[in-house]
Amino acid sequence: MTFQAYLDNIEAKTGITPREFIELAHEQGFDETTKSTPIVAWLKADYGLGQGHAMALVHVITKGPQISDKHVGTGTAHSDPSNMLWLDGAATNPNR
Repeated sequence: MTFQAYLDNIEAKTGITPREFIELAHEQGFDETTKSTPIVAWLKADYGLGQGHAMALVHVITKGPQISDKHVGTGTAHSDPSNMLWLDGAATNPNR
C-alpha cells in the first residue's frame, strides 16, 4: 500500500482529511517537536486507528507532506507517484 493510500484509507474510515488531522493534532498540543508515542496513543484512543495508519499521520503531523524519494516511482506495491502527499482529501486529489 502506498503512503497516499494509507492517508486515503484513514479519511475513508474517519471522514477526516489528513490536513484536518494536522489541525486537530495542533489543538491537542502536538507539533513537529512531539514524539510519536503520544500522537499514536491519541489516534488509537480517539479514532480507532491501528499502528501503521497512526504512524502515517505522525509523519504528516511532525514532518509535513514530503516523503523520501526512495518511495517514489519504484514500481513496487509501496511506490508513490510523487514525493509530496495530498492532504486535502481523496476526492480533491488531482493525481487520482
